[in-house]
Amino acid sequence: MHTDRLIQQLAADTAPVHRLPAPWRRAAIWFAIALPYVAAVMLVHSESVTLIHSGSMPVDLSRMLVDRQFIVEEMAILATAVTAVLAAFYSVVPGTDRRILLVPLLPLTIWLFSLGEGCARDWIRLGAEGLTLRADWACLPPAMLIGIVPVVAIVIMLRRGAPIYPRATLALGALAAAALGNFALRIYHVGDVSIVLLVWHFGAVVVLSLIAGWIGRRVLNWKAVRLAAAA
Repeated sequence: MHTDRLIQQLAADTAPVHRLPAPWRRAAIWFAIALPYVAAVMLVHSESVTLIHSGSMPVDLSRMLVDRQFIVEEMAILATAVTAVLAAFYSVVPGTDRRILLVPLLPLTIWLFSLGEGCARDWIRLGAEGLTLRADWACLPPAMLIGIVPVVAIVIMLRRGAPIYPRATLALGALAAAALGNFALRIYHVGDVSIVLLVWHFGAVVVLSLIAGWIGRRVLNWKAVRLAAAA
């Protein structure tokens, strides 16, 4: 068979390939999907908390604006979500520098140190009581609900890219979704002792990211890419 004819046959049988949008555009699309959903869940949660507290306001806006730790944590959490989702989408682009996978560690570290500083302050101010860990089951239902759409959306979007680093990619996607949920949930925990936030909030983010990394190869693989492309 002549080379020219072989090329023609291969070209005729090849399905058209649509180039994915740039990673920052895909990140913006994800936020456009996730943010309204998170806001809606938190609005419903806010109304339920208000009813439980007999009409009192569960969120004190004036207290938030003067709480330095709260502001630092929220900025670090949001930066973690932004850098994690960007790194996740860049990680499914062939030829991307692997060092971009480490970028979310910077805001994540700032978030951790802020909580550590808060724990030290609570211990100095309250003594052993400042490090007493209490269960925070009230936030479990909204935390589980708040992650559904962001997680599903980012998994679907990541499955359309190249699974070069499937474990790291899925871990970053889970980190972005969990951080975004924490950004919203943290509003209802202004003034809480930091040990609760460290164990229940930060700890949950780390555990979810580790679990996602563990199952990364099962969720993101070339078979998943073919299925996503055919859909």
